[in-house]
Amino acid sequence: MDKSFAVQVIEFNRTLHYTGKLPDDFQVLNPYLDNPETLEVMQQFYHKYYNDSNRRKFLLGINPSRHGAGVTGVPFTDTKRLQSICGIKMHSACTHEVSSVFVYDMIAEYGGPEEFYREVYINSPFPLAIVRKSKRNWINANYYDDKALFNDVKDFIIDSLKKHLSLNLDASEVFIMGKKNADFLAKINQEANLFGKMTVLEHPRYIQQYKSKEKQLYIDKYILALKK
Repeated sequence: MDKSFAVQVIEFNRTLHYTGKLPDDFQVLNPYLDNPETLEVMQQFYHKYYNDSNRRKFLLGINPSRHGAGVTGVPFTDTKRLQSICGIKMHSACTHEVSSVFVYDMIAEYGGPEEFYREVYINSPFPLAIVRKSKRNWINANYYDDKALFNDVKDFIIDSLKKHLSLNLDASEVFIMGKKNADFLAKINQEANLFGKMTVLEHPRYIQQYKSKEKQLYIDKYILALKK
């Protein structure tokens, strides 16, 4: 019997390990190694929403933040929405992530998490959190923030995306959060030939921070793109 979508994603996450080079000021955080409860709640989530073999659309973020998937192991899902909307409580952490607010408001209008996750799979080109050393502490970083960083992680990104596509994702059109993210994924796609059409959507963090008054327009844009 073929493995369900959930089992395949869980296996992917459980074996995630970045061993490549990184520039001196960067680190990769692996929530599945850092917190045993992350593994537990991640598995609960995928068994709840992905326990099937459906073909799904692929929605791509950038890389997990420390307060979203960097804690819960579930893309664009902080502990607040993991509990209040998905019904999965995390005891070892309590996080609020700006992007998660937009994503779950959009999911609510899409039809709710059951309908959305039945048709859409979210992940990132680089599926682990990246942080950069600042003067006082470590802050979130994007895989494309530094040329040396991008060159170091590019092969890992290509390998990760190929593994995701093998899960029965529709590669004819990929949906990308963030215009700069799309620019770098276009470079990767030119080299690795992974996707067909690339549909670019504004990143949830950008919408929440700078376009909150027009939020409904962006929710509508996401739903129109994903439901067509």
